[in-house]
Amino acid sequence: MAAAPVPPQPKRRGFLKECLAVVLGALAGAAPAGAGLAVLLDPLRRHGGQFTGFIRVASLSAVPPDGVPRKFPVIASHTDAWNKFPAVPVGAVYLRRTADTPLRAFNVICPHAGCFVDYVAARHGYLCPCHNSTFDLEGRIQDTRSPAPRGLDELAVELRNGTEIWVRFQNFRAGTARRIPLT
Repeated sequence: MAAAPVPPQPKRRGFLKECLAVVLGALAGAAPAGAGLAVLLDPLRRHGGQFTGFIRVASLSAVPPDGVPRKFPVIASHTDAWNKFPAVPVGAVYLRRTADTPLRAFNVICPHAGCFVDYVAARHGYLCPCHNSTFDLEGRIQDTRSPAPRGLDELAVELRNGTEIWVRFQNFRAGTARRIPLT
């Protein structure tokens, strides 16, 4: 009986070449994959979204000393994940002053559910149209049946150069009795 032909044995050098090619290919692919992953995850490591400083809102002449609140947009640069938005509206504030009292600023967001409050001149106060929360001119809850857990959120105000109104704009968590800043 004739012996069956023996298949050719792979050479050791060929095996080592293939292993080395796989390792070098993996290393060559790891560099761009790592760079892409770093770009993809970059927004997660950045702090963004909230404003930490004062933002110029209006001039003093735009808020007459009659005690009637005036609503002003807050314009600032905003970074949200991968996007940068220069000079966009990020919120709004009510500014109020009288001849006897300094400037006061209130965030227009209702502390109950986050709706925008309106100033109603006939009521001499603020009204949230979503759930009828009412607030007096000082930002305090006006009606004890209001569902709002706290008064309007007052913001720090600075008068710079004698005519510029700057506000430390900040949003707070809705639905809580404590003012908890959003981060």
